[in-house]
Amino acid sequence: MAKFKRDRRTLSTYFMVMLWGWFVTSIGPTVPLITKQFNVSKGVGGLHGTAIATGAVAVGFVSHRLVLNFGRRPIMLVGTVLMVLGTFVLVSGPNVIVTLSAVVVIGIGGNLILNVAQPALSVEHGINGPAAVTEANAGSALLGIFAPLAVGASVALGWGWRPAILITALLGAVAFFVIFTLPTEGSLDGRGAKRTATADAKPADREPYRPAFWFFIVGVTAGVAIEFCTSFWAADLIASRTQAGPGIATATLAALFSGMAIARIIGGQMALRYAPEKLMILAFGIAGAGWLVMWTAQNTAVAIGALFLTGMGFGLHYPLGVALTMRASGGRPDAAHALIAITTGAAVGLAPFILGALADQVGSHQAFLLVPGLIVIGAGAVALGLRDVHKNLRAPALPADLPAPDAPATEL
Repeated sequence: MAKFKRDRRTLSTYFMVMLWGWFVTSIGPTVPLITKQFNVSKGVGGLHGTAIATGAVAVGFVSHRLVLNFGRRPIMLVGTVLMVLGTFVLVSGPNVIVTLSAVVVIGIGGNLILNVAQPALSVEHGINGPAAVTEANAGSALLGIFAPLAVGASVALGWGWRPAILITALLGAVAFFVIFTLPTEGSLDGRGAKRTATADAKPADREPYRPAFWFFIVGVTAGVAIEFCTSFWAADLIASRTQAGPGIATATLAALFSGMAIARIIGGQMALRYAPEKLMILAFGIAGAGWLVMWTAQNTAVAIGALFLTGMGFGLHYPLGVALTMRASGGRPDAAHALIAITTGAAVGLAPFILGALADQVGSHQAFLLVPGLIVIGAGAVALGLRDVHKNLRAPALPADLPAPDAPATEL
């Protein structure tokens, strides 16, 4: 097993992922509060997920070429500036049109960061890439534990939701300084990023993606859809089923992000030893068990426990799905991550909106039946991806002048 070294460059990249994590985990529980403040429907509130998705999809179409032309670090710096500016617009927004527009800007900035940070970790750590990506997202979830608590506390104190969201701007300023002061070398350097991205330079000349690549795309996309449906609307479900007040219901989401953080900390180590495909399938099963308890809970304490269990499942969907997809990309991590941004962006845009629109019609309880369907789709796709990986491992040896299929990073 290759040694896993966490140097300053790796830890700085982790912090960039954590910046985006704070925003996502604070905007989710804020959406029901925005919906109530501006007196709009849940479907309209769910459009804040669509706004994030708009930024993600837009970035997905261009980030790969931006990496080739400018390198990874300059893109990270631009992303942090956009996040800071968008946050100030969001907290000063007098209506939902302004808040939606601000979230689009933040979504562009945040996804610029993700689309270079996670491929950089994959390139930097090679065979330990899944562990590095999972650890980065573990840090994101750890920081995210405090986001719903901050939102809930701010509401309980009568300050509203804005102070908690404003923390994004503060973290963005710190992140800019951290990346700006890094030595100009390695996977984040402009010239270094161009060298590591040369495998992507002529995609038309490369072999088509293997079936496993597309199965893992479906898996990570379903996982993201589940995560955002729950983070946007679980507080509303808990408030309606347990009679918890808005501040308490919002704060309960800390249990969800606590479970995600613990899963990613444990998962980062497990991904060094076990097949990440199998870990991801297990995670979908845990998420399904947690959803069932949450969906049937009529007591706040039970709902909190269910959110924690659900988070234990959600925690591994995104980082492992990203790592598996990049690993199956045939040496094209930046192009793969750009495609992930498009598909997961669509999931973020559609899933919370659809669940919110359903909740307007049939109530949050019935609308949440969307989640188990997504769990089945995600788990099934990853299982098919694992089958394809095994199939390639059993394939006859190729002639010496042909490239071998990607081998898994860990034992199967």
